[in-house]
Amino acid sequence: MPPVTVNGVAISRKAIAAEVQNFPARNPGEGWRAATRALVIRELLRQEALRLDICVEQKTDADGRRETAEDAQLRGLIEREVRIPEADEETLRRYYGNNLHRFVTPLLYEADHILIGARRDDEDAFAAARERASALGAILATAPECFAALARDWSDCPSASLGGSLGQIGPGDTTAEFEAALVDLAPGEISAPVETRYGVHLIRLTRRIDGRQLPFEVVRERIASYLLEHVQRQATAQYLSLLVGRADISGVAIDGSASPLVQ
Repeated sequence: MPPVTVNGVAISRKAIAAEVQNFPARNPGEGWRAATRALVIRELLRQEALRLDICVEQKTDADGRRETAEDAQLRGLIEREVRIPEADEETLRRYYGNNLHRFVTPLLYEADHILIGARRDDEDAFAAARERASALGAILATAPECFAALARDWSDCPSASLGGSLGQIGPGDTTAEFEAALVDLAPGEISAPVETRYGVHLIRLTRRIDGRQLPFEVVRERIASYLLEHVQRQATAQYLSLLVGRADISGVAIDGSASPLVQ
């Protein structure tokens, strides 16, 4: 890699090597370039903060860690120089109207199950679990009303004491295989044996609770925070692009702009 300089200030190979650990990459060259770009941007910010004589108080986080004087200076530069417009009410409502699908409560299920516990890496135990689940499934095919009793007698899940009841569960609350089986069931139906890393399950869906649309007033602050963060990232990227476009950088290629971008 050629020597790297920013307006005549060198970025040492030692500093780049230390920074590489913060940029996991598919190969050493990719990590090296990412670390180099990060240090170039930091040097640009440092130089600009010195030029503008930025001086701000260092902050301390909730864990008592105090930011360095340089970090405080760079933060102060961004806060002073990057203008971040705040979304008005019309913008917030327009975003809500265009993204209604984002503001829906998750689909919920009320379900019961019988778990015949076994580890997948124990072939004999898992084969026995399959046989037991199949036998219980055959019983339930003709006597579904026995589900709770069979759960109490045979299930290896703590829910056995409740007749197998899992209460209300939503996306991500169970394994992918379990959730996929729930999706395919109609209320009152009992699944075929479902294999997961915990063993083999028989699942009964008792109720499906469809998601409901959340009103704008409930999600207004969430939208405002999201848009603010989005605009902040975009405005900061534009500011950095301007600094890069005005700088004399050698040894690494970084895209920049010599004139203000769209605000």
